Amino acid sequence: MSKRRVVIGLLGTKLDHVSRRRDRWSQWRPTVAVCQQVDLIVDRLELLFDRSSTSLAQHVAADIRSISPETTVNEHSLVIDDPWDFEDVYATLYSFARNYRFDTDDEEYLVHITTGSHVSQICMFLLTESRHFPGTLLQTSPSTRQRGQSDPAGMYRIIDLDLSRYDQLAERFQQEHRESQSFLKSGIETRDESFNRLIERIEHVSLATDAPILLAGPTGAGKTQLAKRIFKLKRYRDLVAGELVEVNCATIRGDQAMSTLFGHIKGAFTGATTNRPGLLKAAHGGVLFLDEIGELGLDEQAMLLRAIEEKRFLPVGSDVATTSDFQLIAGTNRDLLADVRSGTFREDLLARINLWTFTLPGLADRRDDIDPNLDFELNRFAESAGRKVAMNSEARKRFLDFASDPTTAWRGNFRDLNAAVTRMATLASGGRIGVELVDEEIQRLRQNWGDCGEAAGRDQEVLESVIDQTRIDAIDRFDRVQLAEVIRVCRASKSLSAAGRTLFQVSRLAKQRPNDADRLRKYLQKFDLSWEQVHSI
Repeated sequence: MSKRRVVIGLLGTKLDHVSRRRDRWSQWRPTVAVCQQVDLIVDRLELLFDRSSTSLAQHVAADIRSISPETTVNEHSLVIDDPWDFEDVYATLYSFARNYRFDTDDEEYLVHITTGSHVSQICMFLLTESRHFPGTLLQTSPSTRQRGQSDPAGMYRIIDLDLSRYDQLAERFQQEHRESQSFLKSGIETRDESFNRLIERIEHVSLATDAPILLAGPTGAGKTQLAKRIFKLKRYRDLVAGELVEVNCATIRGDQAMSTLFGHIKGAFTGATTNRPGLLKAAHGGVLFLDEIGELGLDEQAMLLRAIEEKRFLPVGSDVATTSDFQLIAGTNRDLLADVRSGTFREDLLARINLWTFTLPGLADRRDDIDPNLDFELNRFAESAGRKVAMNSEARKRFLDFASDPTTAWRGNFRDLNAAVTRMATLASGGRIGVELVDEEIQRLRQNWGDCGEAAGRDQEVLESVIDQTRIDAIDRFDRVQLAEVIRVCRASKSLSAAGRTLFQVSRLAKQRPNDADRLRKYLQKFDLSWEQVHSI
């Protein structure tokens, strides 16, 4: 047995009204037209109207009963003081929906949204979308005129709000998100899953709120680049109209910080010959990026807190507050909680900017992303230098092996990677980076990092003195460290037996007849090496 069809709709005070100069049966009237559709049988119409339109509602109900006797019309007089007051209209319709007895097992509901004010139509849409009206939307419209004639029944369309059923719309929505996330990553096809999830969350928050965002992470992790991308994304989506104003707080101190951030008036201090609006004012309507916010003094922090909360602050030397409405993005490589405990950072300011905190990992924690970032840096060099530089396969493998090694420090993170690629690309002859340039750059990076990676560098040198790089690449990192130490001991020993006694000093005590020379010889044979090869170097 099919369900009964019930239409819920508002009376149209203008569209449902009949002009005295026209025949009411030749005029398209949306509420009446709902019940004139040949293939849309309406069992019951719930007609909602303001009490001031009671007479019109009665006439419309009478006409429906005459042309569609199978339709039961229930009239509902509502009290709406102001049809253009969203809160008033929504509350009235919400109350009706809450008190109406819906029977979804035996009835299907269509919510007619063609009539009523724009405010009431929006409210009906929202209440249907939220399932307070458990139905689908019904929209009617007049037919196109043919030879001067019009069809008073017009046309209708049923709109399903379940967007998951619209594959094309859903795919378009997902594509938009993918494009936004790719934009935040500068188009780099990153592979690190945790980083991709982080960017996905940043994209969502950036587009959903103008609350402060705190970007934490080590120097060179990409905080400044990401802040610029967030601003551009918001600008592209028309979420901000102003500019991006950025300042590194580590470069400003004392009165200079106050004046730079909050501005000053003429005569505020020696040298203040003119008024200065300050960076907070310049960021009005846009985004203010304060990198290394932990470097601000306590006085600047107090004024910044007021500016964030009240959108007002006092320029230096002024008794009159100025206003600026901006979104704050802050960057830091410090532990601000530790700074709060030490008294160098205000706890109330941290609480205010800590609503959305995202910690960017360093390059050493994203080794899976070094490969695509290498291509990004090569392309960036090509754009800036005006010439394209590539790496041959052997050189690329050598560099990536080094870059992905757990002992490679990447102390400067992406700044180190950028500098390395820039140096190699600049020195590349014929537009191609070879193994020699890679080895030279690896040595340079190790020297720049000092002790970091020094042991690994020494191990590499020892191994290279005995076997070629291809064979080294085929050895596990664990075995490389061990083999390098064995070679050092062999070089420092007078004989195979002496080297064995040194290497097996502890374990040989547990043996009744230790044969240290034989154990060492067999170990070296695993790597196709002999005592003569490692000792004679």
